[in-house]
Amino acid sequence: MDTVKNTAIAPPIKVTAAALTELKAIMINQNIPADHGLRIGVKGGGCSGFSYILGFDVAKEKDDIYYLDDLKVLIEKAHGLYLAGMEVDWVDGLNNRGFSFNNPNATDTCGCGSSFSA
Repeated sequence: MDTVKNTAIAPPIKVTAAALTELKAIMINQNIPADHGLRIGVKGGGCSGFSYILGFDVAKEKDDIYYLDDLKVLIEKAHGLYLAGMEVDWVDGLNNRGFSFNNPNATDTCGCGSSFSA
């Protein structure tokens, strides 16, 4: 029985065009299976209380599934509260290279940019 909820509504997060391009390249370069989606979430820990989860995974029962372009995005229902309105971007500069998270729900962030409190 498939209990994973497929949503037809817009995802609660935004992924910039640069981040989307990089994520698709990673999927191809690392041979990520077609049944996997991009998991975006939070976990306890980090210097400010929460840290972000960003990786490829299969859908689980507690997930909502969204689509950005043709990229499947997996967000655990309980994490939506912390992620609503967040933007994931790809930065490729001289001093910094990687994914960045702009989260309007974060009341405090740390210098590493991957940890926050809400």
